Amino acid sequence: MLRQLNQGTREALRILRSEVRVMRMHRRGVRKAAEWHGATGLKLHFGCGGNLKPGFVNIDLANGADLTLDLREKLPFADDSCLVIYSEHFLEHIDYPNGAHALLRECYRVLQPGGTFSVGVPDTEWPLLEYAGQRNDGYFNLVKQQWHPEWCKTRLEHINFHFRQGTEHKFAYDFETMESLLKSVGFTDVKRRACNPGLDQSSWAVGTLYVDAVKS
Repeated sequence: MLRQLNQGTREALRILRSEVRVMRMHRRGVRKAAEWHGATGLKLHFGCGGNLKPGFVNIDLANGADLTLDLREKLPFADDSCLVIYSEHFLEHIDYPNGAHALLRECYRVLQPGGTFSVGVPDTEWPLLEYAGQRNDGYFNLVKQQWHPEWCKTRLEHINFHFRQGTEHKFAYDFETMESLLKSVGFTDVKRRACNPGLDQSSWAVGTLYVDAVKS
């Protein structure tokens, strides 16, 4: 039966099966989140993958996470219940603008006053400045050697892969855009920061835009 379908229909069915699986995992995660009902000072780690951080509620759709949540949906935490929300190389996988705004509005809601949203995303300013000839500190050589697939040979192929990572990346950020996004949902104190070895993965120190935003 499936062999008789065209490529587009098969892909649509694959996406549907994936979304049904995500929905079921999210429902399990929401039920388990009841364990943190009434808790305050929570520290959440979005998109943890296998990098489980002690003292954090590690959230992902991967096996081993403390909670399996679809972060496109409302967060199952109370208003003003979180001290820190952290993610590294996750936000770029969320649709922009609607998905990113919805998630960050939820982050702002659950953070307590003085709480911090700390985020790391691929730094898109760097490759664009290199492409335009305004920087010359090795972006294209680095990504060719360490991160990008063999088929990326021209500079524009590397730029496209940076933006898309196949089909996984939904949006590319620079500081100006990240600051605008965070301020649009209510954050007022938004600052770029250096890689923090005690928090961030050292393998992403180069090429990552790190930003902290504090809820007033």
